[in-house]
Amino acid sequence: MRNITKRHEFLHKLYAQGHLRIVKPSDELKVAYLRKSESYLISARILLDNYRIEEAVSMAYYSMYYMVLALLYKTGIKCENHSGAIILLKKLYNLENNAIEEAKKERVDKQYYVDFSITREEVEDLLTAAEEFNAGILEYTERMSRSDAGRLQKTFHELIQG
Repeated sequence: MRNITKRHEFLHKLYAQGHLRIVKPSDELKVAYLRKSESYLISARILLDNYRIEEAVSMAYYSMYYMVLALLYKTGIKCENHSGAIILLKKLYNLENNAIEEAKKERVDKQYYVDFSITREEVEDLLTAAEEFNAGILEYTERMSRSDAGRLQKTFHELIQG
């Protein structure tokens, strides 16, 4: 229960600092982030195929993150924090966020530290997880109507104020 409270407090803090807010829903930004997501996943595959597995991890994570941003902009929410965006997947959309949480952890480990090991097979698994995650978020995003976005904005407002 305490972990849920900490996440709520974290979102509230982001909102108070202006890093999380309601904006006008934008199909243009949604499409731009969908394209970035696709490009980064393609890049991750190219890197993996060329034995740049450490770099492939980062590209796979960012592909997932950009997919989340596409969903947020379709809803009309701007979030300037990776952890905040990931938390919103679960708290606002009730979508599973374990895959992107794990990808973020792997990206941080591989990007900032040198004392790690990773295999090609592990990165293959990460890319598969990213493809599945992205497909699920894309399906949800494409099904979302304007009235759904309005309802989610209202729920977001209640979440932040409550």
